[in-house]
Amino acid sequence: MTTPLHDAPPGAALERVLVERFGPHAHKRLAIEADHHARQRPRNPWLLRIEEWYRAPMLIRGCLRLVGMLKRARRNALDIRIVENDLYIAGLDAAFDGFTLLHMSDLHVDINDTFVPALIECVRGIDYDVCVLTGDYRAKTWGPIDATLDGMQRIRAVLKDPIYAVLGNHDSITLVPTLESIGIRMLVNEATTITRGRAAFALAGIDDGHFFQLDSVENAVAGIPRGRPTILLSHTPEVYRQARQAGVDAMLCGHTHGGQICLPGGHPVTLDASIPRRFGRGAWRYRDMQGYTSRGAGTSIVDVRINCLPEVTLHRLRRAG
Repeated sequence: MTTPLHDAPPGAALERVLVERFGPHAHKRLAIEADHHARQRPRNPWLLRIEEWYRAPMLIRGCLRLVGMLKRARRNALDIRIVENDLYIAGLDAAFDGFTLLHMSDLHVDINDTFVPALIECVRGIDYDVCVLTGDYRAKTWGPIDATLDGMQRIRAVLKDPIYAVLGNHDSITLVPTLESIGIRMLVNEATTITRGRAAFALAGIDDGHFFQLDSVENAVAGIPRGRPTILLSHTPEVYRQARQAGVDAMLCGHTHGGQICLPGGHPVTLDASIPRRFGRGAWRYRDMQGYTSRGAGTSIVDVRINCLPEVTLHRLRRAG
């Protein structure tokens, strides 16, 4: 049984728990996290570098308040919509036609006290077969994780089994032991099999490919039998080329928030990802691979949304052809 983080000894003992679960990958992840944490030095917000101003919460709130949009933008951030999407999978067994995945991404649960109750109200009672989470559970990219774990435990209480998840660029690998102890199976460059009788499809998941760049689609799909339908969970859509090359049928991801603050018509100001703009939100296709980029249920940097409402997605699997 996985050791919950709150019960795990600190320091080297916790590292041993992670290495036992992930091998050398844990050392790499922890080293990058430690370096990132060391670089986060408190500083005067008025002394931000020019390229950081557009990401400053104080500036964003101030501008929205000035034009009278702050209250509405905050209300928008809690107006979580349920979006439906069909995924047509070649070779899918008839037993899985109509099988439904509840997809949630970019929760950033500790950004404020109002988000978790709003999400719980949205997902309570939704009918689905499997829940998948595509990363970014923490608001900041460094620091304590207790508030994140508390929020995730409250959300998990209203979700039904099974639940599979991947890490995002905001997430520490130290979240994993507690998340797995409450029944959220983390897929870190690995895969699992979903079965109905003799029918099966593969669900693979990779580590973050945006900041940490420790993703390996090849490792994730290595043990999947040839010809088995495969769905990949990735935090970012940036790995679409690798996913298609590895034979993935569909990729579910997030990270972009759909832009979060968009121009009229839903045109994002920025997607914070090296992708074609059409991959920034919603359904897309790359050659013979389907993709879906969630707008995310939560908010990043500041708890507002403009012309881009948050979502949770119900993907229904359909037999192609």
